[in-house]
Order: sequence, then C-alpha cells, then structure tokens
Amino acid sequence: MPWFFENETDLAAKKKRKLAEPEEFRVVMLNDHFTTMEFVVEILILVFHKGEEEANRIMMDIHRKGRGVAGIYPWDIAQTKAEQVHAMARQNEFPLRCVVEKS
Repeated sequence: MPWFFENETDLAAKKKRKLAEPEEFRVVMLNDHFTTMEFVVEILILVFHKGEEEANRIMMDIHRKGRGVAGIYPWDIAQTKAEQVHAMARQNEFPLRCVVEKS
C-alpha cells in the first residue's frame, strides 16, 4: 500500500479523536423591580423561542428566585442572545439584564 493511503487513515483517526462537543453556557435572566413581567415573557418568546407556557414559568422563576435560565447554548450563541436581550431592554427603557454562565 502506498504511503499516502496510510497517512490519510491516520489523519482521519486523529481528526475523529479531536472532535468534541462544544462547551455549553446558560443564559440567565436576572430580576429587577422595573421590567414588566409581560416584557420578560415577550423576550423569552422572541429571543429564546419559548412557548407561552414555558415563558411564563421561566418568568415566574425570575420573579420569585431572582434569576431564571432562559436557555443553554454554545458560547457564541449564548453571547448573541444576551446582547439581543440587552438591546431590546434598552429600546424599551427597561433595566433587564442577563448573564452568561458556564453550564
């Protein structure tokens, strides 16, 4: 067997071993005393694609516990969603904040 076939299979095996699932991060929304519950539900539906029932459940977690997990994503998606939340909150003059935490 020629040398280049041997190297191709070795290379394919090395690539297979290096592939791993990306790390996941939680987008956690934080409670404040000014943002309306309706706006939080709207954010959960529009940005995180939650159904109305699940959005209401998460909103109540935020309200009662001070924080609620909106979703779990790879780093770049989690950061983008957090930025979208902050931008929409600013546009609507709410102080709503969220953080990205390692899962």
